[in-house]
Amino acid sequence: MSGRRLPWWAGWSLALIVAALCAGLGSWQLQRMHAKQALLDASARVLAERRAQPLALAADPARARDLDWAAGRGRFAPLPAVLLDNQNRDSRPGVRAYRVLQPEDGGMPVLVELGWLPLPGDRRLPQVPVPDIAAAADRPLPVSGLLLPPPSPGLAAPTVQLQADGDLLLVALDPAVVAQALGLPALAPRIMRLDPALPLGYARDLELLPNTLPPERHLGYAVQWFALAIAVLAIAALLSWRARRRRS
Repeated sequence: MSGRRLPWWAGWSLALIVAALCAGLGSWQLQRMHAKQALLDASARVLAERRAQPLALAADPARARDLDWAAGRGRFAPLPAVLLDNQNRDSRPGVRAYRVLQPEDGGMPVLVELGWLPLPGDRRLPQVPVPDIAAAADRPLPVSGLLLPPPSPGLAAPTVQLQADGDLLLVALDPAVVAQALGLPALAPRIMRLDPALPLGYARDLELLPNTLPPERHLGYAVQWFALAIAVLAIAALLSWRARRRRS
């Protein structure tokens, strides 16, 4: 007993659905490419000018997705350190260390990235002392750096793992979640990445995409998805043409 053949429109419907899905994924990759390229272009302009803005600008919700160079003075709060996991540098696993800075003008506290620290094979977390706490007790510390949105979390949930010493370990950085875990009313929606020239903190730079895909990779994936969509339609057209030849 021979199996029934699907009608021609059923095969084309399936092909169109798959092609539309591939084209949609290609369009999403193009959107990611343009978003990241715009971020890199904005960073280049801000770093070229380095026109210092007040630290209070970190709390401005209207600029929560923007980049600014900021400078001011403040004290690092005697609160637990915040460690962002899964951060590679020079192909080595590690964490990015953050501390809460209270600006001297009384503005909203800001999460400040002190830099990157390596993780040993047993994944023992490093100690992150409060920077120059003795000096900060006498006078506010001068700080400067890049105000920017927190690193993109991807698919990771911003859950907090409380460590034995009180420090917080996260796989996604959300200032609102961190503020709640630290018992603070709020944290600025943007973080500060310290100027690498400042004599405090750890290994760091001002690269914006250290652990994610650059724009050209997104373009490459977009081309692949669009090519796959075209291939699906071409195969459907070829099979349809062969079916018509057999019938004739």
